[in-house]
Amino acid sequence: MKYFFSFILLIYFVSSKANAQPATSGNPIIKGWYADPEAAIFNNQYWIYPTYSDKYSKQVFFDAFSSNDLVHWKTHPRILDTADVKWAKRAMWAPAIVEKDKKYYFFFAANDIQNNNEYGGIGIAVADKPEGPFKDYLGKPLIDKFYNGAQPIDQFVFKDKDGQYYIIYGGWQHCNIARLKNDFTGIVPFNDGTLFKEITPKGYVEGPFMFIRNNKYYFMWSEGGWTGPDYSVAYAVADNPFGPFERVGKILEQDSTVARGAGHHSIIHNSKKDLWYIVYHRRPLGETAANKRATCIEPLFFDDKGFIMPVKLSFTGVAPQSLK
Repeated sequence: MKYFFSFILLIYFVSSKANAQPATSGNPIIKGWYADPEAAIFNNQYWIYPTYSDKYSKQVFFDAFSSNDLVHWKTHPRILDTADVKWAKRAMWAPAIVEKDKKYYFFFAANDIQNNNEYGGIGIAVADKPEGPFKDYLGKPLIDKFYNGAQPIDQFVFKDKDGQYYIIYGGWQHCNIARLKNDFTGIVPFNDGTLFKEITPKGYVEGPFMFIRNNKYYFMWSEGGWTGPDYSVAYAVADNPFGPFERVGKILEQDSTVARGAGHHSIIHNSKKDLWYIVYHRRPLGETAANKRATCIEPLFFDDKGFIMPVKLSFTGVAPQSLK
């Protein structure tokens, strides 16, 4: 009988260990090589839309990932690929997504154009659900040329307090902002007739992101080269989306004990609990290949004056957190 009860206890212990829920998300949070993550909240779920990190010729699709708690992630494969975007041939990068009028608009860059004689740039796809399937919305790029020196990549779509949507984008150390038409079919000129205003802060390279907190506009971006260890994230604060943006400093960068090349991020805000998170990619220690990039998450904090506190890279990630 003694051995029987010991056997039962052993079975219970093993079963409990097997069914135990992870205490944190861990980092990376997604298996495989993914970069430039766009994070969003739709229908009480967390979503991540990253770049598939591989050779440009193989970057011909996007996967998405959803979670109810930031810890367990479900893969939604190939929500968009070049079969549905006839003008996109390669280098599909850095998505941005917004929900508007019960539709999901998925902005992306394609073809890595190097000058105005090449065809490509920033496009839009649309779907009825956050997991797609997405279809080409315009049949052509929304922005297909260089303006103010900005390569048409790394788009972020920002909704201002008055409901106006802006597209903020740009590579090659230049960043533009433009007003989007209400149906996202084009660009609306500013009052002075210009279509694109440059808002490039000091140190900017690529990967813009903007959010509002306590009526202040936080503008964030990536610095350094994306293939190297010094890739990082810095930010500025202004009173409106046009700036001027005075650089405050870096808040995310490499840690020699954890990872290199930490950059190109987005922000999640759980407004019900006022919890903030930064989702970003980094290159694991020991990896030197440019496309060996993994998507990770950390908590984001502000000090009493509203400044963003430096983010500590970790292997633990974040604790489970539902949106309900």
